[in-house]
Amino acid sequence: MKKNEHLAKSLDEDVGIIDSGGVDEISIVPWSRLLTGKVAKTVGLTHRKATLAVLLASVFTVSFTITLLVVSLKTVADSLGSNVTVLSWTITAPLLAFGVVGPAFGKSGDLWGHKRMFVGGLLFAGIFSLISGFAWNAVSLIVFRTLSAAAGAATGPSAMAYINRMFRADERVRPLGYWSFVTAGAPVLGVVAGTPLVEIFGWRVIFLVQAPLCVIGALVSYRLLPDTDRQENVRFDVKGSVTLGAGSVLILLTINRGNSWGWTSAATLASGVAGVAALLIFYRIEKTATDPLIPVKWLRTRNVAFPVATQGLMNMAYMGSFLLLPQLLENGLGYKPSHIGWLVIARPLTFSLIAPMAGYIVGKSGERNTGMAGAGAIFAAMIVMHGIGAGTQDWVIALSLALTGLGMGIAAPSLTALLAASVKSSDMGVASAMQQLMSQMGAVMGGALMISVHDITESSGKVVSYSNGLLVGVVCAALAIITASLVRSVERSTNTL
Repeated sequence: MKKNEHLAKSLDEDVGIIDSGGVDEISIVPWSRLLTGKVAKTVGLTHRKATLAVLLASVFTVSFTITLLVVSLKTVADSLGSNVTVLSWTITAPLLAFGVVGPAFGKSGDLWGHKRMFVGGLLFAGIFSLISGFAWNAVSLIVFRTLSAAAGAATGPSAMAYINRMFRADERVRPLGYWSFVTAGAPVLGVVAGTPLVEIFGWRVIFLVQAPLCVIGALVSYRLLPDTDRQENVRFDVKGSVTLGAGSVLILLTINRGNSWGWTSAATLASGVAGVAALLIFYRIEKTATDPLIPVKWLRTRNVAFPVATQGLMNMAYMGSFLLLPQLLENGLGYKPSHIGWLVIARPLTFSLIAPMAGYIVGKSGERNTGMAGAGAIFAAMIVMHGIGAGTQDWVIALSLALTGLGMGIAAPSLTALLAASVKSSDMGVASAMQQLMSQMGAVMGGALMISVHDITESSGKVVSYSNGLLVGVVCAALAIITASLVRSVERSTNTL
């Protein structure tokens, strides 16, 4: 490492220099050991691009298996001697863990360095994924899947922190578009790719493949990523982390298990009351904490609170429908898993096509209009999904899925860039984790609410009850349009807290 070394005028013109983007130490990587300078220049490979590729590939690796088993739950349940209700926690628990521990990892990265969090998260995600591949019963699979997701959650805030350090405010929308595609699209792509693999090789092979990929990602990241600044004389907010995690888990547990336990049962009421109490305690702690996990002032800041709320509401519809629609198609309409997998691909395909164009769209329309348009597309998609029934043609189903991908592909990158431009660079990890928490909470809560509505109204018929569940997504998307309208388009280069 060499201190006080200045970067070249443009990193895209040089090969081999890490763009620290605000960090103190610059590394010179011996690219000659990997590529010749001539080849690197020919293909346009700069260290910044290589770093972005490694970050995104690593985040994809830890994310794509989170919802992988959504179409194969019965197969896995049968192989482990369990049932679908119990095995559904292999999806719910990892999604919840991925979001709940995010703020703690984001704060840890800001305090002790994002490289350490990123590499450690990848390594432990791989270890627990390997053990998941040898799970001996339903409980062991749930536990190790959850631990793997919790460790992998460290990659999200750190990746966003690196992106915001590497790119100027006016350059961020495109890389954040890729980042949004990976975080939102990886679980969907996992289902598309995983369904045929599970049918051919069995479900265990997925985790046995993920494990070495995580380890390789950790090794490459350790070599490639520069260290980030560490804050001195700052304490980690343990009380805030514990109360936020407890409150989130208890609230979601209440929604998820309310119908099974009974909505007026002592267990449901106790869980709900305890969850609300824990979140209130968290708020009081954050108001007086010297170094809060989530600064309370952000909740009163328009271009932080509303972008985060909008993405959380959009994700309730986006991921909730992703979890419920396959069940409607399989259990209500008799579709085969392979058929469902091919329909689902419309969502990530549309997302991948639109996300790279987000920068251009934002430049023409602004964050407010872009966010509203994205939420509007998801609103239209949810209305179409609500009408799916016997006789619905495949192209209509694919259209509804494509509209959700279009909505997230338009809105997520611009809202993420707006959030990043509205906080200090030293708070990037915490801001990203806050967004990750709300998005994952939205995903789990959306799925839980939709399934609860389906369970409550199941006596009216499977197809009708699933359609009733999808109405939750219609409401969430409508609310997202409202919160997106409250965002103010700004010059990101001049807006910081």
